Amino acid sequence: MTKSEFELSESIIGQSIDEIYMRHVSMLYRVCCAYMKSHADAEDVVSDVFVKLIRRRKSFQSAEHEKAWLLRTAINLCKDNLKHWWRSREDIDDHRDLECEGPLREDETLKEVLRLPERYKAAIYLYYYEGYSTEEISKILRKPHSTVRYHLHMGRKLLKEILENEE
Repeated sequence: MTKSEFELSESIIGQSIDEIYMRHVSMLYRVCCAYMKSHADAEDVVSDVFVKLIRRRKSFQSAEHEKAWLLRTAINLCKDNLKHWWRSREDIDDHRDLECEGPLREDETLKEVLRLPERYKAAIYLYYYEGYSTEEISKILRKPHSTVRYHLHMGRKLLKEILENEE
């Protein structure tokens, strides 16, 4: 590829990357923040998602495919980041007071959703806050449909108990 072809392809890709970024950055940030529990870590993962998108020069079949790919990539990067060896050397109790800041809505229910155990949090968030169906969530999370429905059921039950105890 010549330099001019590279610059042309870079400008075409750059325009679409900008558009994709503007459409999905806040949603990706919220998902990453739910996993990472830290504003800075969430921003790092979101930037890694877009770096991966740029490097792969991914083309999408539809807007839903685009959103699902970005979500799946963000979730995978969060999980990889959390499994990293240096994370295991930190004491989780040192970070108990950390709250994720940024473009999250100030909604008490959302705060409680983000405190749910990992297996329930992703399903509840994707279903209620991003509007995915249980079948779509099962594809995104790569879990059986019945498992997603169970996580939604148990997550709702746990959330109900938490919210009733606050009142």
